[in-house]
Amino acid sequence: MGRIQIRNLSFSYDGMLTNLFDRLNLNIDESWRLGLIGRNGRGKTTFLKLLLGQLTYRGQLKSSVDFIYFPQPIPDATQVTGDVLLRIAGLDESELWKIQIEMDKLQLTDEILSRPFETLSPGEQIKAGLAVMFIDNQTFQLIDEPTNHLDIEGREVVADYLKQKQGFIVVSHDRHFLDQVIDHVLSIDRAKVQLYAGNYETWATAYQQENRSEWLEKRHLQKEIGRLKSTADTIERWAGRAESQKRKSVKSDQHADLDKGFIGHKTAKVMKRSKSTLRRTEKEIEQKQSLLKNVDEAAPLQLNYERPYQKYLLQVAHLQVQQNGAVLNQPLSFNLMQDQCLVLFGQNGVGKTTIIKAILGDHQLVADGTVEKPAGIRISYLNQNFERLKGSIQDYADQFSIKLNDLLNTLRKLGFERSAFAEYLSDLSMGQKRKVSLARSLCERANLYIWDEPLNYLDVITRQQIQDLILQIRPSMLIIDHDEAFIETVKTGPLLRIKPGESK
Repeated sequence: MGRIQIRNLSFSYDGMLTNLFDRLNLNIDESWRLGLIGRNGRGKTTFLKLLLGQLTYRGQLKSSVDFIYFPQPIPDATQVTGDVLLRIAGLDESELWKIQIEMDKLQLTDEILSRPFETLSPGEQIKAGLAVMFIDNQTFQLIDEPTNHLDIEGREVVADYLKQKQGFIVVSHDRHFLDQVIDHVLSIDRAKVQLYAGNYETWATAYQQENRSEWLEKRHLQKEIGRLKSTADTIERWAGRAESQKRKSVKSDQHADLDKGFIGHKTAKVMKRSKSTLRRTEKEIEQKQSLLKNVDEAAPLQLNYERPYQKYLLQVAHLQVQQNGAVLNQPLSFNLMQDQCLVLFGQNGVGKTTIIKAILGDHQLVADGTVEKPAGIRISYLNQNFERLKGSIQDYADQFSIKLNDLLNTLRKLGFERSAFAEYLSDLSMGQKRKVSLARSLCERANLYIWDEPLNYLDVITRQQIQDLILQIRPSMLIIDHDEAFIETVKTGPLLRIKPGESK
């Protein structure tokens, strides 16, 4: 295996004041299983685009292999899956067996090959897309968020599959998944880009140790800068008072003409000394500010939660939902009480999202059972359809009747760069779009929060922020998610396990 060599690579998007990557130097072994880690908006997707040759950069990027990106776009999802996969792989029909071998490793049956691609579940689509990625041994795979929309069982299958492979970069924020799959980490944060040998846990331990001293130094520098700025303000006030005293004395003294020279000379000496001290202080401030490292930090979040007075917020009895004539789930019954956080849990395809829509009162659904909610209850719903966000952040705030400043302040706490505020939502990365929709829900006044896979596309730091917020405030919530650690931490009642239904 060769190496991917990056020499003095610099890149910035139009309108950026600083480079996203500045004189970057890296050597990546083409046999590594490399995890790409960093906050949303730090440049992970941009890094993949640079490898793919989709962006113009300064510097050198050399590799002996071709790069292939996952997920591949599907121009016509109405085509049968076999044809879709053959086209992506660049194979003819006689070579379909190569895809079938990989499908078997991903626990996919040949039956899906004759079905239109659009009829596959999200988990089946992800696995099918991965099945064609490793057929050519001369390619290096760039795998972007493969665990999104996968249930826990599906994540384990994909992890076992990737553990058998060599030579790829994977972007994921699933800590457990990364621990199983990767043997190296490329970390992108505000201050630096660094390579580490080991899995996610190894990186996390080293990263925390390295940054602890930087955080402490940053705090010290910030205090010093504050002290110096206070000193500078005091010096300016002294100088101002001296000049004012000069004018007052000259005006009131009957021998003003005689004393004017003496007072002016004295004031000039004070002013000169003050200006010299001020210049030294300002220079010291500038020097200390240049030492401040842009360490990624997680600011505490706020939630516009209004504690309901009702004891029961949801009373669900024998709820079943249907799709295309098929009953997706066995009857579901539960009560959600004040300040309780419950989690809907089940494999892909059992109708978790459809159940939430039924609870919210979507009359286009076919459903049996009853759902009771208190009259006038305020619900903030965070859905999965954030990919199609468009317009500006101002437009989005207006759409949901949220104060723009509240939305922007929340986004900053979520690690959103100010430079992205001016961008159209459609141009943002998936992680940034998810943060916009999440910030909207955090800002909405609500008695109950219903969140459908809120952690998808979110970086590890943001996931921790969300978890800490829920533990601190303990709002009334109904959540769908597949992150086991998150589920076990935030739930305050038994898992609402949804079992598959039967076709009518």
